Amino acid sequence: MGSYRILVVDDEVDLCRILQFNLENEGYSVDVVYSAEDALKKDLFNYNLLLLDVMMGVISGFKMAHMLRENIKTAKIPIVFLSARDSENDRLTGFALGAEDYITKPFSIREVMARIKAILSRLESSISEAQTDILFEKLEINLSKKKVLLNKEEISLTKKEFEILKLFLENRNRIFTRQEILSNIWANEDSVLDKTVDVNITRLRKKIGPYKKNIVTRLGYGYCFEA
Repeated sequence: MGSYRILVVDDEVDLCRILQFNLENEGYSVDVVYSAEDALKKDLFNYNLLLLDVMMGVISGFKMAHMLRENIKTAKIPIVFLSARDSENDRLTGFALGAEDYITKPFSIREVMARIKAILSRLESSISEAQTDILFEKLEINLSKKKVLLNKEEISLTKKEFEILKLFLENRNRIFTRQEILSNIWANEDSVLDKTVDVNITRLRKKIGPYKKNIVTRLGYGYCFEA
């Protein structure tokens, strides 16, 4: 359990301290922030679970969840809402945003711990089952070993080239602007130019043999892997 990282996002300081204390006692690594604005400054894709209050300042928990779901890199982060808003519409909104659970305040800490343990156990099982290779004809991405194979032979890609190819193959036929690629592959890295995307894609094309033609440039729009 110690490998799980949890981020608590709630503007109630005392509640955050209680949650952090109990979660750490369960063996989790826990960070706390008191607003969605501060949470969004973090590398959220590094967390296994977000505990997210609904009613906060400028950015509500619902709004933050919507923002995460619109970004490919954070779209699948598991979220548990914590809220005093307990109407059916509120709960339905939370689940419509892809929440794993919706826990109303006040709540039992023991119950919260049990729910989180069950959620993480379930997610671990689903991730294990879903961790299959990405295949496109004779091009294969081995996700667990971080390798790319062409005709069963490994080809050498840099980390960024690997991530670009993975992004393209998981979203075939979708056009990505340079800015979208930067935000997904170079998130939180300063001073990265649009030209960096072009350079990496040029190198990637050279390495994937006959499939270089599948990475097409849409002038004025961006890049796309056509299947």
